[in-house]
Amino acid sequence: MAEKSECATCGRRHEALTRDWGFSLPDEVFELPEAELEAEVRYDDDLCQWGDRSFIRCILPVPLKGEDDYFGWGVWAEVEPDVFQRYLDLYEEDGREEPPHPAKLANKLPPYPGTTLGTRLLIQFQTPDERPTLLLLEGDKSRLAQEQRDGTDAARHHEFVEVCGA
Repeated sequence: MAEKSECATCGRRHEALTRDWGFSLPDEVFELPEAELEAEVRYDDDLCQWGDRSFIRCILPVPLKGEDDYFGWGVWAEVEPDVFQRYLDLYEEDGREEPPHPAKLANKLPPYPGTTLGTRLLIQFQTPDERPTLLLLEGDKSRLAQEQRDGTDAARHHEFVEVCGA
């Protein structure tokens, strides 16, 4: 059993806060009726295809200030067919030298109401045992982009966990 300690943010005793939160499918796919999902969607833990749309499961890291770690949003990115194919080509190889490709965020993040679904970003492939990472564009002024660039504090990390119900 994990050791509990007093939380500096909320004052309660609990285990260390989770450092990640993930989505099982892109939001639009998740919302499909079960019969349609089974008939029209091909997916596993890493990849999803729905009609002519392609998605890759990724990590969107938000650094935690004062720590050498990050909160990882396990989200899906919608990519063009050529990017999806390139990811498949490199699936068992180190893709870190591959230039980043354009993508769109395919999940709404609860701590960022109304601002994340469809957000344009870049997908960076990684090693075969790591999910690709997502980077928000330099000109993006959203809170999510600011927190990815500057990091987030312990109170905001606590909010992530509370909002997600973890």
